[in-house]
Amino acid sequence: MTDLSHIRNFSIIAHIDHGKSTLADRLIQRTGGLTDREMSAQVLDNMDIEKERGITIKAQTVRLDYTAKNGETYELNLMDTPGHVDFAYEVSRSLAACEGALLVVDAAQGVEAQTLANVYQSIEHDHEIVPVLNKIDLPAAEPEKVRAEIEEVIGLDASEAVLASAKSGIGIDDILEAIVNKIPAPKGDRNAPLEAMLVDSWYDPYLGVVILVRVVNGVIKKGQAVKFMIGGTEHLIDRVGCMRPKIEALPELAAGEIGFITAQIKEIAQTRVGDTITTVKNGATKPLPGFKEVQPVVFCGLFPVDANDFEKLRESISKLRLNDASFSFEMETSAALGFGFRCGFLGLLHLEIIQERLSREYDLDLITTAPSVVYEMHMKDGSVLHLHNPADMPDPNYIEMIEEPWIEAVIYCPDEYLGSILKLCQDRRGIQKNLTYVGGRAQVTYELPLNEVVFDFYDRLKSISRGYASFDYHQIGTREGDLVKMSILVNNEPVDALSMIVHRSAAEARGRHMCERLKDLIPRHLFKIPIQAAIGGKVIARETIAAMRKDVTAKCYGGDITRKKKLLEKQKEGKKRMREYGSVQIPQEAFIAALRMGDEN
Repeated sequence: MTDLSHIRNFSIIAHIDHGKSTLADRLIQRTGGLTDREMSAQVLDNMDIEKERGITIKAQTVRLDYTAKNGETYELNLMDTPGHVDFAYEVSRSLAACEGALLVVDAAQGVEAQTLANVYQSIEHDHEIVPVLNKIDLPAAEPEKVRAEIEEVIGLDASEAVLASAKSGIGIDDILEAIVNKIPAPKGDRNAPLEAMLVDSWYDPYLGVVILVRVVNGVIKKGQAVKFMIGGTEHLIDRVGCMRPKIEALPELAAGEIGFITAQIKEIAQTRVGDTITTVKNGATKPLPGFKEVQPVVFCGLFPVDANDFEKLRESISKLRLNDASFSFEMETSAALGFGFRCGFLGLLHLEIIQERLSREYDLDLITTAPSVVYEMHMKDGSVLHLHNPADMPDPNYIEMIEEPWIEAVIYCPDEYLGSILKLCQDRRGIQKNLTYVGGRAQVTYELPLNEVVFDFYDRLKSISRGYASFDYHQIGTREGDLVKMSILVNNEPVDALSMIVHRSAAEARGRHMCERLKDLIPRHLFKIPIQAAIGGKVIARETIAAMRKDVTAKCYGGDITRKKKLLEKQKEGKKRMREYGSVQIPQEAFIAALRMGDEN
């Protein structure tokens, strides 16, 4: 049992690529968590996709023992958090379990958008923040300039910021000393009723659901009967332990400690992040304050390319859901694509990663429909509908108004790209709120509709700023918009997988672009095929695919011209009839390409 004053719980926060995971590796190595032989780069990133892309997706935790210069031994609980905006909820729940944070800033790049977002979250939790200037061994590093930037932008005193290089191992001891001396010890009473916060849960094929907990008060032991206060379920604990990064069993976890428990839980759905765990007898009376359910913001349909894979897709999605509580799905059918699922994600990177994991880990070939956000339909009878799928939009005559989600975006960029970034935001119906200069870079604040951002805003931003702009956003509620449903008709038949909700001002351009693309993608048939984009009954764009023509006069040698005319007339009649009854085969690739094209205009 460790004395409370010798425990330090902290997380590492930073912008993408500023060196969080590498720093975590060095701390583990320095405190002897793993031997040199067991070390690998990004130890805590245990998914292949995390290692490949060099990003952290799941927040990970590890317990380290460190003997400080004063001779005392401390128990350090470290949480490595993701830097990408899509995984901000992982960051927020890690911060809720800590008393302090290491703020890692790249000494060459300075403060970026995500650095700010994460620091503000940390300040909201009343954390002690220790600034660390990483990568000081780079030729482009300017530690003094970045120090001034931290003080100017964030308002933190950076005079004692630790200079370090996680890659070369410089300054690691100074960081450990700073953790021990500056981050406060946790508070808690081991004799009070048990209150433990559920920080994370994941599925292990051997242990069932493993739950990461932060014990606030009381003690959690093997054999205890506990209940989840928000979930309302009761369980018997069969294992208590911590990660060093290897699993180590412990007799108990007391107030102030972070560790894991298992309780023969089969379904991750029962373990909601932010729930409070207490004992069945003499437990706490009310749950711990302050954790929000995570809300998906982007929805899209996932369909198997081969209809026979539907069951396999259902099984794979359910397994993925075991490890990712922020991902939601429900079944849907589409006339064009057959059976599939409507899935909710936190953002486009999240969507891309889930898609990649499905194709990699479960060997599935998938089609994704155009991503859309949740719209609120205020009907004339006073009811409110939440619309996830544009194909389900009710008749516009019954709708009073449509509200769409808006976000506040903070963009950092070098001065020379400012003009084109402002133009991009204006084109996306943005409202400029603020423009300031910080350390030679512009900081722009814009309010934007989320549906203009989910398609390709991030990619466009990166390409026009050559990768120098950084971007962070949070939702600010819904606002009324002049939105319409644009349907795509092929041979007068609506194709529901291609319908989308767009702003009236952009509908015509989007529709024309879609029709032009489909004209190139759909193969020619023996009859003429019209492709139309329509809003309600009004066609706003049209393209026609010309018919292939069979040479019916080939067998005529000489004779009267009327013989040929007769055959051609007969062919004309046939084509007319064919157009009425013929069905157009749209190849699967055409769907994928047409949906991808939505990003290009």
